[in-house]
Amino acid sequence: MIRSASVSLFRDSSVSSIAAGFVTVLVGFASTAAIVFQAAQALDATPAQTASWMWALGIGMGATCIALSLRWKMPVVTAWSTPGAAVLATSAAGVSMGEAVAGFLVSALLIAIAGFSGIFERMLGRIPLSLASAMLAGVLLRFGIDAFAAIQAAPALVLSMLATWLLARRWWPRYAVIATLLAGIAAAALAGQLHLAGLRLELAQPVWTTPRLSLASILGVALPLFVVTMASQNVPGVAAIRASGYPVPVSPAIGWTGVASLLLAPFGAFALNLAAITAAICMGPEAHADPARRYTAAVWAGLFYLLVGLFGATVAGLFAAFPQALVLAIAGIALFGTLGNSLVAALREEDEREAALVTFLVTASGLSLLGVGAAFWGLVAGVCVRLALRRKRDDDGTGR
Repeated sequence: MIRSASVSLFRDSSVSSIAAGFVTVLVGFASTAAIVFQAAQALDATPAQTASWMWALGIGMGATCIALSLRWKMPVVTAWSTPGAAVLATSAAGVSMGEAVAGFLVSALLIAIAGFSGIFERMLGRIPLSLASAMLAGVLLRFGIDAFAAIQAAPALVLSMLATWLLARRWWPRYAVIATLLAGIAAAALAGQLHLAGLRLELAQPVWTTPRLSLASILGVALPLFVVTMASQNVPGVAAIRASGYPVPVSPAIGWTGVASLLLAPFGAFALNLAAITAAICMGPEAHADPARRYTAAVWAGLFYLLVGLFGATVAGLFAAFPQALVLAIAGIALFGTLGNSLVAALREEDEREAALVTFLVTASGLSLLGVGAAFWGLVAGVCVRLALRRKRDDDGTGR
């Protein structure tokens, strides 16, 4: 079975899918790893424990990306819970590492139950595709804007990347993203902006932490971690899957992220979930011309995540060597296609256009209330507008 999966992977892969997998990990790691380090520091983690966190998260994301994508032959990308890490960094002070790990375990168990029971999917099944697409577009908008805003910080670097992308899209569209990434790395190297000094190859070592269940671990860690992971991460993750048109079995996918978190929590995997932004990179046309073969991009992302886990400290230093402008530019460029498709799907239905627009704007605003991110509140606002306008049309006798 493993041999046949390997043969299938290499047969269906392309340079663009491998590049999409790498960009997925680059964007996911470089943009939010600092928050994970802050969360570890808030819990007074030792350097060995912090490296163990990266090991556990990398192994968890890699294993779930590879296993689920190969199982369903569809791109399934997982990620660590960035808002969950933010919650730990800001509100876990005074909680011991053992209590935090107990909270990770309880949260993981709740995620697995919410997934395998189908409760979460049934709730989200009531959300129209137009609103799901609008929310995804709102989430991705910042990355598109940041790609152009980065010109101000590094004009030569970013403009050379945009020029490369434009030429590649005209002549070699399948390789536009990898060509842009290589051009960015070359430009950064020529400008002396790659900071590779001090890099050394070093395997990460897992460190076991014995959980200590307490009221503080449940109320201060488990419940907030579960709520923000489901609302701020899995909601847009499901929206990304639905907007892309892939019939991924959402319930078991979420359930397995809970199981992976449960197994790796004692080593520092605080919460794993379905990805949205990085998943969009693997689900878009830039990943592969054939939608049926885009699962390979997610598998390659999983393989790169395994490397992140095995060589945590080394990979952290490697990704940190890339200038921020390069990361912002490649993230935005890689998401152009998905952002455009999401906007088209969101605004296609005339009678749902206002609700989709409100969803898009609230999500793009970055609004955060009660510790829950804008993606959730964008959906709430859009659903409210849709219900209000539908009721008015029904009252006027113009509803469908």
